[in-house]
Amino acid sequence: MEGSGREEAGSSSAPITAQCENGNDAIASCHAGEVEGTEERKDGSDQEEIESEDEEHEFVPGPLLSLKDELEKDKDDESLRRWKEELLGCVEEIVGDMETEVIFHSIGIISDGCTENTTTLPITENQSRMLFSLKEGSQYRLKLKFSVKHNLVCGLNYVNTVWKKGIRVDQSRGMLGTFAPQRDPYEHLLEEETTPSGTLSRGLYTAKLKFEDDDKRNHLELDYCFEIRKT
Repeated sequence: MEGSGREEAGSSSAPITAQCENGNDAIASCHAGEVEGTEERKDGSDQEEIESEDEEHEFVPGPLLSLKDELEKDKDDESLRRWKEELLGCVEEIVGDMETEVIFHSIGIISDGCTENTTTLPITENQSRMLFSLKEGSQYRLKLKFSVKHNLVCGLNYVNTVWKKGIRVDQSRGMLGTFAPQRDPYEHLLEEETTPSGTLSRGLYTAKLKFEDDDKRNHLELDYCFEIRKT
């Protein structure tokens, strides 16, 4: 299957040479020792500075804020405040915990020449995990319907991994984006994929579709099946 974001299965220093004149060998030797000691101290100091800089640049996520607190934080910056209000919408209508909640309602398959097939999520034990059956070499896209509650979900992304007879044959990754909480659910189309072609490509496949955000919070893991046929 084709799509974006594919995954196919010391240094040395030169010695110091002292130039001695008028028989001042001892003085020159002493001066060379002082220089060497200075370089050793300098190297150690530089290493400490590098380690200190690494510690300073280590990413530490900030505290999670409610949406109202997020708006209040930059209320004196007019342009930033307007941008946040446009992104976050009407926060007065949003109540609940600060922790983001992403609820997936359905997943559909869109392909030329086929009617859209939609499966309600989550898939129960009584439902078939066969999401679609497509002709070899055809293009298709997965369509998602989901809601975001309580707070922003930042950098929502997915990984779709496919196996055939227990062997991983494909993995695609993609970014959905950042979404603010709202009453109406979002609808989002994933990147277009192409089913494989040829005799060996036909048959039954298993797959796992996983969604997480920038904070590595897992919002959905969907195990499903699909079939590639000749006609």
